[in-house]
Amino acid sequence: MNAEQGQPESDLPAGIGNPARRALAATGYLRLEQLTAVTEAELLAMHGVGTKAISLIRQALAERGQAFATASDEKSV
Repeated sequence: MNAEQGQPESDLPAGIGNPARRALAATGYLRLEQLTAVTEAELLAMHGVGTKAISLIRQALAERGQAFATASDEKSV
């Protein structure tokens, strides 16, 4: 996916492994900002997303003054 196709470029941390990157992309998560709407537990439940990916994403979000959603922030889907 790229800007030519009208898709936003991913700004996920470079150190995230390909399985995690594919799992996130498959569910439409390409931008860090999108991950502020989900909890760490929701992401860890995805096949391919492990603690290393969560740690890297958490750090990248913190650098932007953002964070994962908390259980009390969850919205019904």
